[in-house]
Amino acid sequence: MTVRSQLLKGFLDGCVLAVIDKQTVYGYELSRKLQDSGLPDVPEGTIYPVLLRLQKQGLIVSEMRPSESGPNRKYYSITQSGQATLATIRNEWQLLSVPLHALLKEESE
Repeated sequence: MTVRSQLLKGFLDGCVLAVIDKQTVYGYELSRKLQDSGLPDVPEGTIYPVLLRLQKQGLIVSEMRPSESGPNRKYYSITQSGQATLATIRNEWQLLSVPLHALLKEESE
């Protein structure tokens, strides 16, 4: 496992919640949105277990909807509990990002 994938593993739940908070999405669409956000190395096979875990925690809900091109799709939306968790993640990120940046920046910056 690379350093990048280990770091991303710790932030993936928050990233998934942030995407779903903006828009109800289905799994493949979520994968594309993460890739478009600059996370091209998040495979679809990683996303579905995250979605299942978040759903079991009551942070997201799903519903089947018809698709214009093929079988029905499972769409995910965030719950109030998920929004509260996302707010906590965002707050903690703000508290951690400044000291982490200060500690990890190169001397020449």
